[in-house]
Amino acid sequence: MAPAEILSGKIVSAQVRERLKQQVVEMKEKFPGFRPGLAILQVGNRDDSNLYINMKLKAAAEIGISANHIKLPNTATEDDVLKCIASLNGDPAVHGFIVQLPLDSDKPINTEKITNAVAPEKDVDGLSSINAGKLSRGDLGDCFIPCTPKGCMELIRQTGIQVAGKRAVVVGRSKIVGAPMHDLLLWNHATVTTCHSKTSTLAEEVGKADILVVAAGKAEMVKGEWIKPGAIVIDCGINHVPDSTKASGKRVVGDVAYSTAKEKASYITPVPGGVGPMTVAMLMQSTVESAQRFLEKFQPGKWNIQYNSLTLKMPVPSDIEISQSYIPKRIDQVAREVGLLPDEVELYGQTKAKVHLSALKRLKNQPDGKYIVVTGITPTPLGEGKSTTTVGLVQALGAHLHQNVFACVRQPSQGPTFGIKGGAAGGGYCQVIPMEEFNLHLTGDIHAITAANNLVAAAVDARIFHELTQTDQALYNRLVPSDNGVRKFSDIQIRRLQKLGINKTDPVALTKEEVNLFVRLDIDPGTITWQRVLDTNDRFLRKITIGQSPTEKGFSRTAQFDITVSSEIMAVLALSDGLDDMKKRLGRMVVASSKKGEPVTTDDLGVTGALAVLMKDAVKPNLMQTLEGTPVFVHAGPFANIAHGNSSVLADKIALKLVGKDGFVVTEAGFGADIGMEKFFNIKCRYSGLRPHVVVLVATVRALKMHGGGPTVTAGVPLPKEYMEENLQLLAKGCSNLNKQIQNARMFGVPVVVAVNAFKTDTKAEMALVVEQAKEAGAFDAVVCTHWAEGGKGAVALAQAVQRASQTPNNFRFLYDVKLPVIDKIRIIAQQIYGARDIELLPEAQEKVALYTKQGFGNLPVCMAKTHLSLSHDPEQKGAPTGFILPVRDIRASVGAGFLYPLVGTMSTMPGLPTRPCFYDIDLDPVSGEVNGLF
Repeated sequence: MAPAEILSGKIVSAQVRERLKQQVVEMKEKFPGFRPGLAILQVGNRDDSNLYINMKLKAAAEIGISANHIKLPNTATEDDVLKCIASLNGDPAVHGFIVQLPLDSDKPINTEKITNAVAPEKDVDGLSSINAGKLSRGDLGDCFIPCTPKGCMELIRQTGIQVAGKRAVVVGRSKIVGAPMHDLLLWNHATVTTCHSKTSTLAEEVGKADILVVAAGKAEMVKGEWIKPGAIVIDCGINHVPDSTKASGKRVVGDVAYSTAKEKASYITPVPGGVGPMTVAMLMQSTVESAQRFLEKFQPGKWNIQYNSLTLKMPVPSDIEISQSYIPKRIDQVAREVGLLPDEVELYGQTKAKVHLSALKRLKNQPDGKYIVVTGITPTPLGEGKSTTTVGLVQALGAHLHQNVFACVRQPSQGPTFGIKGGAAGGGYCQVIPMEEFNLHLTGDIHAITAANNLVAAAVDARIFHELTQTDQALYNRLVPSDNGVRKFSDIQIRRLQKLGINKTDPVALTKEEVNLFVRLDIDPGTITWQRVLDTNDRFLRKITIGQSPTEKGFSRTAQFDITVSSEIMAVLALSDGLDDMKKRLGRMVVASSKKGEPVTTDDLGVTGALAVLMKDAVKPNLMQTLEGTPVFVHAGPFANIAHGNSSVLADKIALKLVGKDGFVVTEAGFGADIGMEKFFNIKCRYSGLRPHVVVLVATVRALKMHGGGPTVTAGVPLPKEYMEENLQLLAKGCSNLNKQIQNARMFGVPVVVAVNAFKTDTKAEMALVVEQAKEAGAFDAVVCTHWAEGGKGAVALAQAVQRASQTPNNFRFLYDVKLPVIDKIRIIAQQIYGARDIELLPEAQEKVALYTKQGFGNLPVCMAKTHLSLSHDPEQKGAPTGFILPVRDIRASVGAGFLYPLVGTMSTMPGLPTRPCFYDIDLDPVSGEVNGLF
C-alpha cells in the first residue's frame, strides 16, 4: 500500500489560528472594546516553561487575544499561588487561565490543589477535576478539554474519516493526554481500548486499532509491524535519542517507530511538527470559546446580578421587620456581580465589605456612567424621603429595568440613630440592609474619625502646655531627641522647617533664633477652633472646662464636644480622591492661629502621619446592598450645615467606573436643594471633577402644605388634620417652595426630575397638582412614586424619566468663581439660591473675612451653615421668602476639607437627646442575637 499521508500540525494549527483571528475580529466588531483574555501563571523560571509560555504569548498576540503573563518567584508558597489564582478567577477580563506546569518552587506545593483552584469556566487547559468529570460523563459542550487530546481530535477530523463506529486504541493513561483522549473518542462514538506499559498483549491490541493515539512517553515503543493497515496514527510522544550525526548528539523521536509505521498507516503525525503545534492552537481555541461563552452569558458592560424578589405586605410592616425578613446575598457575591476582584474586597462578615482603592486604579480607563443626585424641597422636621427615594430609584433601575446601578449614600451618625431621628437606611421596601449594621458601627469609620479628631485635640492642648512649661532648648531636646549621640529630623519636621524658610537638615546647625521658631507654635488659646468629638447626642458637653487637674498646672480653658460627623476629618474623608490626597488634606487642617495671627496646622503639630494611619482603612468605601439586591456604597457622613453633606468622592468615582458608560450612580445630597445640592455642585463636583447628569428633586404633599401655611409639623407629634385631608389651595400656595428649588437646580444647567413621594393620605388630585406645578416650573418631568410601599416597582416611572433626562444636553456650570472675594461668594448664594435681598456680616464675621483672606484662604469655596427648615435663615419662614437680609454672624475655615463656612443664625454641632429618645424602642434578643425595635 502507499505510504501514509502526513498530518501536519503546523499546517492545521495555522488554519486554526487564522480562523480564530477572524472570530476575534467579529467579536470586536459586535462588542467594541472587547477582547478575549488569557492569563498564564508561572511559578519560578524554568527555561522550558519560558519557551512554552513565549510560544503561547506569540500565538495570542497573532490572534488578537489579550494575554497576561503573571510570574511568581520560586520562593512562592502554595498560599501565594492560590491567592493569585483567586484574583484571576474573579477578573472578568480573563476568560482563559492556565497554570504553567511544572511549578518551579522551593516550597512544597500540591499541584492538584492548584489546578483545581482554577475556576472551571476559565480552565482552558481542562485540568481541573470538574472539567475532567464533565468530560468523562460526556458533557462535551459544558467543559474544557485538555489541549493535547483536543488537538489530536482536530487532526483526526482533518482525515475526513468518521470516528463513530471505529475501533480506537489509546496507549497511555495520563490525566493530561491518555485518560481524556479515551473519553473524547468514546463520546465521539468510537469503541475505545486504553493500553499502557503493563498491558501484556499490547501488540495485539494495537493491531486492532482503526485509530491509534500513542502517549506513552517511551521512544518508538510502538513498532510499525504492529499497526493495522490503513490505521490513523497520532503520535503524541516527544523523546530524545542519541544520534551522532546531529550537532547536539541527539534527535527527537515519537512514541511510534515512524519510518516503519508510515508504510502501514493511512495517516500519521510526524514528530516534531505533528501534535506539538496543535496544543498551543487548541489553547487559543479554548480561550476564544470561553470568551464566546462569556458573551452569551454576559453582555460586556452588563452585570450578571441576582436580584431579590419582594413579597409586599399591606399594611407595610416596620422598617426593621422588613429588613430582617430578607436574607441578604453574601457580600462577596455582590462584589463579584459588580466586577470587583477578590483582592479588591476586604470582608467585614457576610454582609458588608470595604473596597480597596486599587479598584479605581485598575478601572481608570473605563468610561464613567451617568451621575444622578437626589435632593429635596425644604423639608419638614420629619424628612421627605430622600434616602428612601434614592434606594427606590436604584432598585427600579437595577431590579426592574436591568441597568447597572449603584447607590452612594452617607453613613449615619449614632447620635441621631439613638436620638430623635432614628436610622437613615431608607424605609419601607426601599432600604439598605442589614439596616442595623448600616445604622450602627458599620466598619468603624466614624470611630476612626473620633480617634483621629481627638488625637489632634489632645495634641493642641499638650503643645500649649509644654510650651508654657519648658524652655526653647528643653523643647528642642524632646522634639529632636538624641539617639546614640545622633539627632535627626523626621520628615514632618523637615516640612515645618521649610515652611519657616529654614533650609537646614542637620539639627545641630540651627541657630537659637531658628530653634525658637521651630519649637514654638505659640498658639493663641482664644483662636482654637478644633474641638473634641463624640458620636453620641450629649447636650451637657456643649460647653465644658478642661485642664482642671493639678497636674495641668493651672492651664485650663473653656472647650466643647461636637458630634463626630461634624469633625473636619469627616469632610476631609468625603472630599479626598485618594490616600495621598487625604493625607495632604489632613496636614492642611487649621486648628488655631498663633499670637502673630499665623494659621497653625495639624502638620505644624506633627500629627499628620498619625492621622493618616488612623484613617487608612476608613478611606476605603463600604459595600452593602438594598432589599432588592442592588449594590450600595456607604461612605462618609459629613454634616450638611457646617460641612457639605454628601457621601464620598471616592465612592462615587469607583461606582461610576464599575457601572460603565451606560450605567447609573445615584447619590444623595443632605437637607434641601438650597443646602445639600448647592454644596454638591459648588464644592463636591468642583473638587471631584465629576459632572452630574440629572437632579432628582423629592417633594411631598405634606411638606408643600406646610410651606403653604399649614400648621407646624413636629417630630413625635401626630400630624394636624390639615395634612390628613385634601386641601388644594394650601398645597398650591406651598408649591412656591417647589418652584424655587426647581429653579435652583436649573441654575446649574442640569435637568430636573421631580419625584412626588406619595403618602397614603395624599389624594390623586393633590399629587396631580404637584406634578402640574413642577412641569410648569421647568422640571424635565414629574412622577408620582410609591416605592416606600412597593419597592423598586413603585419607582419604575421615576427611573424611566431619569433615563430620558440623562440623555438630554447638559450645560453644567458652577454658581460662582472661587477667585471672587469671600463676601461676593456669600452674596451670590444668598441672593440666587435663598432669595435674599442682601447679606449682613456681623463684626466677628467681618474680622474672619479679613483674617482668612490674609492667611491665603480667600479662594476657597463657601459652605453655608444655615437652617435646613427654610430657604432663609429663619426656620419659621416657609414657602419661598424674598427680600430678607441674611445675617452672617461668624465665618470659620475647614482648610483641609477645602472650604470656608459662614454661620447663619444659631445652630448646635452637638445635638441633645429628646425626652423619649429612639433607644427606648431598641433591644437585643438574647437568644437569637437579633436587634429588635425601631430605627
